[in-house]
Amino acid sequence: MEFENLLKLIQAVSDSELTGLKYEEKGVKLHLTKEKETIVTALQTAEGAAACAAARTAPAQEPAQGGAEPAEDAAAAAPAGKIVKSPLVGTFYAAPAEDADPYVAVGDTVKKGQVLAIVEAMKLMNEIESDYDGTVEEVFVENGQAVEYGQPLFRLS
Repeated sequence: MEFENLLKLIQAVSDSELTGLKYEEKGVKLHLTKEKETIVTALQTAEGAAACAAARTAPAQEPAQGGAEPAEDAAAAAPAGKIVKSPLVGTFYAAPAEDADPYVAVGDTVKKGQVLAIVEAMKLMNEIESDYDGTVEEVFVENGQAVEYGQPLFRLS
């Protein structure tokens, strides 16, 4: 099957109401599946907008009262240890399947290159591997939670 035809087939399934397609031609088998899309929306109320506006103006007044304190607070808020961050935007999964045990838990010893979790992006499962040897001290996200690029996922010691 030519690459252009494969792309057309994928696009046709994506654009349709189909949830899957199996195709076979000249010994080449193709199986496409599509999961339901989850849409998350945020509603901002008038009270929330006022709080956001107040928060935007408050930091401009803070440095005049105490210049060093915000920097100290930021340093204290940053977690100590080796941080494993999400390399992409997607959905965090702690285990390879719903009924499976998580890859790691707090207190587990991990090696560099060991799979810690999965981040699903565009229906592709991306294994998140440890960049360090160490012990899992903290897991910052919940199973099924949306994560952003660069968001801390784990803290290792």
